[in-house]
Amino acid sequence: MTLPPMPTPAGYPSMRSAGGAIRTLLITGVSGGLGKALALELAKRGHYIIGCARSQDKLNAFQTELASSTNPPSENKYLLMSVDVSLNSSVEDFARAVMEKKGVPDIIVNCAGTINRNNKLWEVPAEEFDSVIDTNLKGTANVLRHFIPLMLEKKQGVIVNMSSGWGRSGAAQVAPYCASKWAIEGLTASVAKELPAGMAAVALNPGVIYTDMLQSCFGNSASLYQTPESWAPKAANMILNLTMADNGASLSV
Repeated sequence: MTLPPMPTPAGYPSMRSAGGAIRTLLITGVSGGLGKALALELAKRGHYIIGCARSQDKLNAFQTELASSTNPPSENKYLLMSVDVSLNSSVEDFARAVMEKKGVPDIIVNCAGTINRNNKLWEVPAEEFDSVIDTNLKGTANVLRHFIPLMLEKKQGVIVNMSSGWGRSGAAQVAPYCASKWAIEGLTASVAKELPAGMAAVALNPGVIYTDMLQSCFGNSASLYQTPESWAPKAANMILNLTMADNGASLSV
């Protein structure tokens, strides 16, 4: 499979200092991959983490890692819940619990995602196609549906929707995934036009990272790319420095 051309990191030239402010960040898909690495990196920096994932077993294992990474150590600095973002009712319950226990997050990062097994579109089973769209696109929309109204009350907040190089180009064998990420780009650009001053929504291409999803596409050659742990500090810097001036942007780490 040929790699798509990866855009240059447009966000970096305008990076602004975060001033060391402690933020509350909600991150979906924290049980593995980019979501997990990003949550651990931000916890090390002293930020409050609200995380969710479908697997309770994986969340339990992640909680142990997060507890040891949190600076300073404190169970009050994070909230983890089992949530299926593809189900509107599950996200609705999650939003209610977050408000009761932690309040409105400053930053939301929609990391939860999945990919189809390499296959031509007409050979991808319907249920597999649905799974990709339900998680990557509808899952993001569900989070926005329930958390943007909470942010509107404060008239501030940043939303980061994880896109992909394949949300800006096409690739054989992964048409469902590409379609979901192109949709994320369009969804983000449209939602950005609906937000009031003081808020921002951006689509973020993380780059090519060695995750289970990449291994699904590239096999053993996936290990040639950077790990989530090496990616996370760069991504954290970028996300923490986003402001309303970035609203509607398509950025790359």
